[in-house]
This record gives sequence, C-alpha cells and structure tokens, in this order.
Amino acid sequence: MDHKNVVIGISGGIAAYKAVEIVSRLKKAGCNVHVIMTQAATRFITPLTLREISGNPVVFDMWTEVTNWNVEHISLATMADVFLIAPATANIIGKMAGGIADDMLSTTVMATTAPVILCPAMNTNMYLHPIVQENIAKLKQLGHQFIDPDSGQLACGTEGPGRLPEPVRIVQQVLGVLSIAGTRPKDKANSNGNLRGKKVLITAGGTREPIDPVRYIGNRSSGKMGYALAEAARDEGAEVLLISGMVDLSCPPGITRVTVETAEEMRQAVLAEFDHCDIVVKAAAVADYRVAEIQPQKIKKTGDTLTLNLVKNPDILKELGQRKAHQYLVGFAAETQELLQHATAKLEGKNLDMLVANDVTMAGAGFQSDTNIVKLLFADGRVEDLPQMSKRELAIQIWQRITAELSI
Repeated sequence: MDHKNVVIGISGGIAAYKAVEIVSRLKKAGCNVHVIMTQAATRFITPLTLREISGNPVVFDMWTEVTNWNVEHISLATMADVFLIAPATANIIGKMAGGIADDMLSTTVMATTAPVILCPAMNTNMYLHPIVQENIAKLKQLGHQFIDPDSGQLACGTEGPGRLPEPVRIVQQVLGVLSIAGTRPKDKANSNGNLRGKKVLITAGGTREPIDPVRYIGNRSSGKMGYALAEAARDEGAEVLLISGMVDLSCPPGITRVTVETAEEMRQAVLAEFDHCDIVVKAAAVADYRVAEIQPQKIKKTGDTLTLNLVKNPDILKELGQRKAHQYLVGFAAETQELLQHATAKLEGKNLDMLVANDVTMAGAGFQSDTNIVKLLFADGRVEDLPQMSKRELAIQIWQRITAELSI
C-alpha cells in the first residue's frame, strides 16, 4: 500500500476518537493519510492528535490561510485513492445526499472521483429514521459504499444499530478497495464509472439440492466467473448485489452478498430484487432438478442401487425473461456439445438480451478454471467469439459490451 493516498473525513460524533486507531492502522499498512475534520469533530478530538498520528497537516477550516496548496481543498479530492468518512453522522450523510457543500469536508468529498466509503455512527433512532435511510439509499445508488454500523450499547445509553464498526474492520475494507484500485490506471482511462447509479444483480456459484441431512445434488461451479463480474461492475461504479451459491470465495469489498443454497432460495432472492434492478446477469449454475422428497434422516446403505425421484426446479432465467420490463438480462450457458445451437435456443427461448456461452469440455474453459473461452450471443443475432482469457478480463469485456448495448 506504499504511496496510496487515503483521505479520511471525520464528522462530529462521539465515535470520532476511534479515528485515531483507523489512521494509525492505515499508516502502519503503508498508506499516506490526510485528515479533514468538521468543526464539530474538533470538539471531540483535537486536530493536533490527528496531525501527529497521520504525519500530515489536518484541514478543518475553509477560511484559514493556505500554507501548503498541495494538500488543501480540491488537491485532496484529486489525490485521494480512497475517501473514507468515519464516523459519518446523519448530518454529513444528509449534506452529501442533498448536494450541500458548506464546509471543507462536504466540499472536498463532492469534488472527488475516488471511491467513497461511509461508516455511519449515530443514535439508533437517528440511524433508523426514514430520512436517514433514504439518504443512505440515495448515496448507495450514486455508487458510494457503506460499512453498516454495529449493534450494541451506544454512548447515548440506547441499544441497537448505530455503533461505529471496529477500526480493524474499516481498515480491512479500505485496504481491499485500495488493492483493487491499484489494478486500474490512476486516471481511470479504462474504468469510466459507466455503471454509476445503476443497480446490478449478479448470481454466481452452483446450487445444492438436499437429499438427506448429509447429502445433496450439486455441480462443479466454482463461482469465479460470477464473482469476477461482480467486482468489475463495482469498479465501474455500480451498486452490486451478488446472490451466491455455496462457494469457497470471500465477498469482495463494496459488494452486498446474499448466500443461498437451493434453486428455490435463489429464485426467491432474485425475485425480491429484480424489479429494482437495471441489469441482471445470471451466471449461477442452477440445478435443473431436485429430489421430490427430502429424507429427514440419513439414508442408510441397504442395497446395490438407490433410486431417487427427481422433480424439475423452477426456471429462474425464463421467469425473468417473461417478467422483465426495463431490465437488461444476461444469461450463461455451459454446454458440452453443439454449443451454438443450444445457446441460440436458450437466448431466444428465455427472452435474453445477451448470452455468454462456453464449452466446458475445452481446456481453459471449464469449471474451476481461472480462464474462460466464450461466445457472446446478442438478441439481434450477432455472435462474437472471444479468445481464452482470465475470468477477470472476460468480466471487463462483458461489461464493455453491456454498456455499449445500453449506450451508457
């Protein structure tokens, strides 16, 4: 993290004292940390303390004489690789949502193009107030990331959500975003935030259909392609909801993940959010069948054969194709023969806007692989062949095609 610039905004809440540990941990990780404080924040902790910990001047007044232009005002907004606000009070959240820029912190955060992470901390009733929740939702829609507050005993005596997350958790999130930002050019020439303001739903991984308490029907999907798509969408500024099967992958920073097990659980999770989404990418490998009757106890081995009665699962993708209104819908097809023929039938039969098809028998294109080889099929009949590449690079290519199709 050497030479990474983190700008930390501290607003006026009792949790401001925890900013000292956040700054200290980021410094130990090798980050260059600059602090902006609101006037109210200086009532809880002194600028001198933050200056000594950060090793940089602390900015808290718009009207003081400029002593070092390189770390003032717009320069801070420009130099930031990540902009963190911790604690984020109801006041600063409301200012940002309303476009108010009347102090150094609100002015600078409005001018930055860096990823913005907010850590709400306030009284439980304030946090749950519909206006505050509406402001948070608006900022999320604009692409800002949030670390949800912890629940517990608050300084005001109430108990519930509103406590600033532990500094170690906040720093982990910041470092995660920095590590991703480091893979992109500083000027973001290849990442223009084309999905900013868009809500994207992505499914990933395989589903499991239980047979008894210890066995299930599953598939070989690793979830790597869906997770790569989620990260690439986040990097383009989208608000990303990842509905994932049971996979051995951690949730990428800045992404909301819902973990499901069965096809029906995935269906319910997808339908609950579908109407509110702009783009839906169904990369999950959903089981086509489930057992008709799940046994309550482990099936004992009593003979040479075992017969299971299977029934068909709901076709989630087809249901979405019938239901879609404004959504751009993308499906995936993993085939072992007659790839183009089967993929075309799926594209048309399920009313998709795009289909990503691959032959999983090809070297470098199967399950568990870090690479893929695909054909992109479009609703107007176009077919595009993409060569073998990493799933991360393929995810970027897929989002480039989607944004081009949507002219965004």
